[in-house]
Amino acid sequence: MTDLNAPILLVEDNPMDVDLTRRAFTRRKLTNPLEVARDGEEALSWIPRWEAGEPRPVIILLDLKLPKIDGLEVLRRLKAHPVYRTIPVAVLTSSDEDRDIETAYQLGVNSYIVKPVDFDKFLEVAEQIELYWVVLNRPPMGDMGR
Repeated sequence: MTDLNAPILLVEDNPMDVDLTRRAFTRRKLTNPLEVARDGEEALSWIPRWEAGEPRPVIILLDLKLPKIDGLEVLRRLKAHPVYRTIPVAVLTSSDEDRDIETAYQLGVNSYIVKPVDFDKFLEVAEQIELYWVVLNRPPMGDMGR
């Protein structure tokens, strides 16, 4: 059973995109708290917090174009971690470059979504993220809770 109160971790440096994501999830009445990391270094700083007992996210929404540590390196490190590699990661980025898509999948991304610029289309994306990753997807039993 999926925890409908487990957080969603959004790794995004653009304040407008963070706001757009919050608005889309609020409009969808998504109950999961939205945690935000504003660069790749901050995203990776969540690992010790999870180890200390903070709840793992139900999904990580990861931008690729990030300051300090880029999104592909964040993905590489998360998917190499022996415990947290099972957390689903969906790339949510403006990049539709074949090279980025190919690399993301080689590193183990679960989904690759090109951000729509239109708010209504973004709402549709948020709805699909909620429906699939929060409601329908079943993580391994070891991922429940902590």
